[in-house]
Amino acid sequence: MIEPIVEALSYPPIQRALLACLLCGASCALLSVFVVLMKMPLIGVSMSHAAFAGAVLGMLLDINPFLSGLILCLLTAAVLGPLSDRSDIAPENLLGILFSFLMGIAFLGMGILTQTKAGALNLMWGSLLTLSLADLAVLAAVTAVLAAFVVLFFKEIRAVLFNRRLAASAGVPERVIYYALLFLTGAVVSANLATVGGLLIFALLVQPGATALQLTYNLKYFFWISAAAGVFACGLGLVFSYIFDIPSGAAVVLTATLLFALAFVFSPKRRLMKGNVLKNDRR
Repeated sequence: MIEPIVEALSYPPIQRALLACLLCGASCALLSVFVVLMKMPLIGVSMSHAAFAGAVLGMLLDINPFLSGLILCLLTAAVLGPLSDRSDIAPENLLGILFSFLMGIAFLGMGILTQTKAGALNLMWGSLLTLSLADLAVLAAVTAVLAAFVVLFFKEIRAVLFNRRLAASAGVPERVIYYALLFLTGAVVSANLATVGGLLIFALLVQPGATALQLTYNLKYFFWISAAAGVFACGLGLVFSYIFDIPSGAAVVLTATLLFALAFVFSPKRRLMKGNVLKNDRR
């Protein structure tokens, strides 16, 4: 079983797919920390459908799908940021409305498309083996920008994740950090349309962070564990996709779910909580 995998790695499409998986896992997992700790998983859902809807509209208008997906993602982030700060609108309700609206646009575009539905399906489910060097360059650039942002503004991000109001009172530009994270989410989702696909990528914006949440309280370790879970899920998912001849996007997401299940079952935090409960019951 190992020899066919090693032989496959000699082919450029497989090499590009593997590199894309690693970049996808790292970029989505870093954002997953933000999505999980802010308790707003629908951000990933809304952004993934915004990217997919924008890409479908781009195909209808004969525009580069990545560019049109990025534009609609950035517009969604620009609307989501200010509206989520309004005290009279619950963020969950707002995200639910955006999700349904963007999903409607995406499937309306799918219904209008005639000759290019195969390309739209690739954007929906991902197509790792058809990635070009240009796709990889965009993905690498977006991942590098995101990693640099996390490193340069780690203290500010930590303050915002802890409490936005306290961060603002301490002089942290929390609104700028929050909006920047939204825009980066849009850029990452758009860049990853061809890897995992618009309908599945939101899973990678939630599950790596949820996996890390089972294993640590330390924010630095949280980022590292989340990134490792995302990269491992994408790489192993690609291997499963090749071995069992199944769609790569689905394989990646199912592998990420398996990693979360293992982390949940063997979570030291859960064991510690159970131990504390047993001690209190004995008292």
